[in-house]
Amino acid sequence: MGVCQSKEDNPKNKTYLLQTLEEHQGGINCMALSEDGSVLATGSEDCTARLWTTKTSLCECIGILKGHEDYINCCLIEDNFVVTGSADKTIRKWEMSTCDCVHVFRGHTSLLNRIICTGDFIFSSSYDRTARCWDFDTGECIRVFSGHKRGVYPLVFIPAPDDARTPARPDSGEVEDNSQYDWDGNKDILITGAADFTARSWSFETGKCLRVFKEHEGGITCMTTDQEGKILFTGSTDQTIRSWDILKGTRLKLFSGHQASVICMTVSRCYTFLLFYCRFLS
Repeated sequence: MGVCQSKEDNPKNKTYLLQTLEEHQGGINCMALSEDGSVLATGSEDCTARLWTTKTSLCECIGILKGHEDYINCCLIEDNFVVTGSADKTIRKWEMSTCDCVHVFRGHTSLLNRIICTGDFIFSSSYDRTARCWDFDTGECIRVFSGHKRGVYPLVFIPAPDDARTPARPDSGEVEDNSQYDWDGNKDILITGAADFTARSWSFETGKCLRVFKEHEGGITCMTTDQEGKILFTGSTDQTIRSWDILKGTRLKLFSGHQASVICMTVSRCYTFLLFYCRFLS
């Protein structure tokens, strides 16, 4: 006996699209999800960010964050606040419940590329060739990390271990020769990647450069570390991924094979392997 199946029941005709959110008036450049997964924030070319509820049967816009004078490039959610970075050279901190802007962080001289948050501090990268650290509560700029020759993109913050010692370290000067700097990794560090083909590690305490990771032949677009914070992975427009010893600054492995820029990646915490994505440039 034959089996009759309608077109509607054919798995090939099924779609997994649940809902389309069309309220933005421009392209969406960034998204962030709250820790409990109940609120989604989106930043757009229309100079606004929007908040969406995700726990209802249909996602609904529950707030519009207006104030930026140019498109929004990056955003994050920290506790009850949303933080956005824009091409208007500012970072803004918003109260999620009221959508009011409570702080404007000024200091960068070009558009913002990325922001990350530790709870106490916000770190930002910019096309002005610098990264900056800001006090999350007051908006005060605490540190400027300057040394890259082109725009700075990805950021990684590695906190010191709980039992960290306090080793002696040089007080000034940029370190280009890795052998001249005996750093044992027991301090908070920031790592930045840039369009100058290099990544750099920085002392959070002094703002000085600790290591320069230079071997890529294209801009560094994404970075991540292993779970212990000892190995750095960098993805680049040169179509490769490279791994580095963070303390020594030496390259460990080269992952090649992509035919286009690597633009994002992550390290699985359950299994030791890389997940990454590349795109073809027109």
